[in-house]
Amino acid sequence: MAKQEDIFKNVISHAKEYGYIFPSSEIYDGLSAVYDYAQNGVELKRNIREYWWKSMVQMHENIVGIDASILMHPTTWKASGHVDAFNDPLIDNKDSKKRYRADVLIEDYCEKLYQKAQKEIEKAKKRFGESFDEEQFVATNPRVVEYLTKKQEILERMAKGLDTGDLADVKALIEELEIADPDTGSKNWTEVRQFNLMFGTKLGASAESAMDLYLRPETAQGIFVNFLNVQKTGRMKIPFGIAQTGKAFRNEIVARQFIFRMREFEQMEMQFFVKPGEEMKYYEYWKSTRHNWHLSLGLGAENYRFHDHEKLAHYANAATDIEFNFPFGFKELEGIHSRTDFDLKAHEKFSGKKLQFFDNETNTSYVPYVVETSVGLDRMFLSVFSKSLVEETLEDGSTRTVLRLPSVLAPTKAAVLPLVKKDGLPELAQEIIEELKWDFNVAYDEKDAVGRRYRRADALGTPFCITVDHQTLEDRTVTIRHRDTMKQDRVAITELKGIIENEVSMKNWLKKML
Repeated sequence: MAKQEDIFKNVISHAKEYGYIFPSSEIYDGLSAVYDYAQNGVELKRNIREYWWKSMVQMHENIVGIDASILMHPTTWKASGHVDAFNDPLIDNKDSKKRYRADVLIEDYCEKLYQKAQKEIEKAKKRFGESFDEEQFVATNPRVVEYLTKKQEILERMAKGLDTGDLADVKALIEELEIADPDTGSKNWTEVRQFNLMFGTKLGASAESAMDLYLRPETAQGIFVNFLNVQKTGRMKIPFGIAQTGKAFRNEIVARQFIFRMREFEQMEMQFFVKPGEEMKYYEYWKSTRHNWHLSLGLGAENYRFHDHEKLAHYANAATDIEFNFPFGFKELEGIHSRTDFDLKAHEKFSGKKLQFFDNETNTSYVPYVVETSVGLDRMFLSVFSKSLVEETLEDGSTRTVLRLPSVLAPTKAAVLPLVKKDGLPELAQEIIEELKWDFNVAYDEKDAVGRRYRRADALGTPFCITVDHQTLEDRTVTIRHRDTMKQDRVAITELKGIIENEVSMKNWLKKML
């Protein structure tokens, strides 16, 4: 655990030192769980968003995008169930005065059981080698069966308590499992109670006439209320999808773990409208498609897993999470949900407007079912950044810190470095930049020895360094250095665009999904 904590601290420190993420309003001591994306962070975030948008909208003829307002009519949130049911179970520790989500405390306990089972499996794999039958071992080994059975029983009991509103049993479960405050070890807990997560605000010129509004807690409802507008103006036929990215706001009980859980965050969501009865077919399709999208970034298949929900949201008939192995363990990265027809029917009821699709082939109207994919952009950022940051020991025994970002997402694609600050080399380097910047985000660096500049580019995650030297003046060739291998090639200036394009092209990366 200590090692994981150290890795996470390094991630946070590196993100600030190299201009990726700053604490918000830091000169005033910051604001809890609110962060600013710095000059490199905003580029990485934009590239992730674009990578998602291109794969989701541009590559699907039946999916279009919108950008709905953050402020919506307050009845929207009554219809969606957020006013009455958008709650998390809150529990306080009487000794430490710290506040936690009761369900997260229990889920973290269960994750430890799962990890214990995995350790037994890994030990057996090493012991038996190629003859190891993992499925049989998991089904028959007493320790593994005990760990996994206990995990399942705990989660089912918690889900039942939350579903029925039996919060006393949720507290009883925490006490029976002897779950302690993660920071202090105290087991002196308050009762569990529900806490609504929406931020309230006002719309109006005066306090007397102002309307009570909410900052949206999710982007999905902006899609649902625009369903008919998009369907008619776009002449969309079922099945079709509506995608959007944007900010959402939640007054989280516990907002910690850096940008993993924030009060102001960004979502990338797509609602896919289907014929009733076909939702499970598309649910499985989007599970596979979204999983392949994540794998295309090359962060390692072993760092992803599916987690089916024990407790379904009030609108869902099936739900799973794609979890990622963050420095603090496996946690939700993306949710895929079969939302049935709950949302459109609820908005029909509260608005008095029909939100149905007319099928010309059958001459009938129906309320479509919805399959949702929803990924947190900030969590995507953290998954990519944390898994890319490595300390590497080189052949000569020295070490380097390298941010092995997928090159398609890297903020800066190439750094152009004149070997010295004279003899016309800076001018020629600027000439190269002027040519490349039409296609790529490139940087110029002339400070320090070239070796130090290489190390700085490695730590920033820049895939290529282009060194301009005296030979460049003679034959217009440069040295191009590859971040991950540190291999150096001598190439013509005219070849640079093609070399970089081949490595950073979204087309080439997204083709890995096929």
